Amino acid sequence: MTDGPSLEAIKSLREAQREAIWRTPVVRCASLESRIGGGTKIYAKLEFLQRTGTFKARGALAVLNSLSAQQRKSGVTAVSAGNHAIATAFAARAVGASAKVVMIASANPVRIDACRAYGAEVVLADDVHEAFKTALRIQEEEGRFFVHPFEGADIATGTGTVGLEMCEQCESFDALLIPVGGGGLIGGIANAVKQIRPDCEIVGVEPEGADSLHRSFAAGSPQAIDKVRTIADSLGAPFAMPYSFGLCRDNVDRLVLIDDIQLRRAMGLLFEAMKIAIEPACAASTAALLGPLREQLRGRTVMLVFCGSNIDWATFQSQAIFEGSDADG
Repeated sequence: MTDGPSLEAIKSLREAQREAIWRTPVVRCASLESRIGGGTKIYAKLEFLQRTGTFKARGALAVLNSLSAQQRKSGVTAVSAGNHAIATAFAARAVGASAKVVMIASANPVRIDACRAYGAEVVLADDVHEAFKTALRIQEEEGRFFVHPFEGADIATGTGTVGLEMCEQCESFDALLIPVGGGGLIGGIANAVKQIRPDCEIVGVEPEGADSLHRSFAAGSPQAIDKVRTIADSLGAPFAMPYSFGLCRDNVDRLVLIDDIQLRRAMGLLFEAMKIAIEPACAASTAALLGPLREQLRGRTVMLVFCGSNIDWATFQSQAIFEGSDADG
């Protein structure tokens, strides 16, 4: 068993961050319910409305606030396809620290610009594996604190506040669908929700092209992938890590895989049905509900986590598949 953050710790962090972190809404998704049928009730946690556009601000700020005065003076570094880098830049500015973040060269320019707008220096790397090497080199050479994108108790406490809020905002749900990248989001949420509603079924949704948690569950230990092969780059963690893997192993009931076509169709459906333009990672829970879990969850009360939306309109149009269009968009 992994010793996850207690509810008391999660509530304490929520109070400490009340001014800086927004309590994002939970909404009833009647338009999705009409497509599923069978009495299924669907709610969504709109975490893409969070500061910086994703849930990442919660964990990053928790980490930065835990640093000593000397660590803040030395500054921080991070590695990310975009969202965690933006959140780290935001958190660094909030506590008066400098940030030097490493991003994938193929990252959306909107995300790179957002990092710089928060005052961070951006270093580009060819791929996610090279990005981690670069960030660790910056840590060693410059003495900056490395803010991990998904590993550690502070990250889990931060993402745990998402789970706490959902349970407060929605009286009842018996299935919870959460996108999976490195495991920081689902590990923290699952740890919190299982303490409040132990009978809730928690399902992790992972892209076929970034299935490190599936491989880790099968092996019984954290595993890596050689390359990220999905449009959901926000879910493209190159490996699992011990602490977040342990929280997932202890609290996640099962995992499902989705492909990029399912992600693209879910993006289009959410725009048509709910008028929201979100990044592929954010559509993962909907893709799973409409795809592999459609019949299994019919008639139940389902909560979907909408994790982020740092995407520009041109990229959204090129990726989303709308009803009646073919697989080439």
